[in-house]
Amino acid sequence: MSENYIRKIAEEKVYPIIRCDNADEVIAISKALVDGGINILEINVENVSIYKAINEVSKFTTVCAGGIITATQADYAFKNGAKLFASPIFHMNLIKISKNLGIPFIAGTTTANEAYTAWKSRIPLIKIFPAEAMGGIAYIENILRQMPFLNLMPMGDIKLRDVVSYLNAGACAVGVGRDFYQGFTPKEITNRTKEILNEVRDFSEWNKK
Repeated sequence: MSENYIRKIAEEKVYPIIRCDNADEVIAISKALVDGGINILEINVENVSIYKAINEVSKFTTVCAGGIITATQADYAFKNGAKLFASPIFHMNLIKISKNLGIPFIAGTTTANEAYTAWKSRIPLIKIFPAEAMGGIAYIENILRQMPFLNLMPMGDIKLRDVVSYLNAGACAVGVGRDFYQGFTPKEITNRTKEILNEVRDFSEWNKK
């Protein structure tokens, strides 16, 4: 079952990351994203109140708890309904925590060497963060040119308009944070979600030809 969540991210290709310290806002943003067609999203654990949001959002979609660096955080997130957890770092203890909970771990890496080490540790989906600061699309292309077997998900200040370009560069999926929702009403978030999912579907169909 846990592998299905990683497959879902790879199929959907657009992966929203919500970073907000207000639980009610997190829930509202999540609903707007789901109304637009999103089936899995990440909620960053900014403070303890966000576990309430994870609990609520997990009732209507699949939640990955983000920003996890301790066993306590992972345990609280899991008990509140998170089906995956993600971290800004890659550490062997996090792999142990993932195995103990029986849920997938999305490791955070920055360099090619870190990404390769994560792959050797059987991490199924490897986050490249901060992708834009490291060189953006060209950076992902350069890593995958040497190691095309890596399942990379770039994130970090990525804009919706660049999602397809990252996919074209070989990314397995693309994480988008504030550009999905910051400054937009729930209706606008839903419309933006529908638009990007349509773009990604067109890209996927084109690549099947």
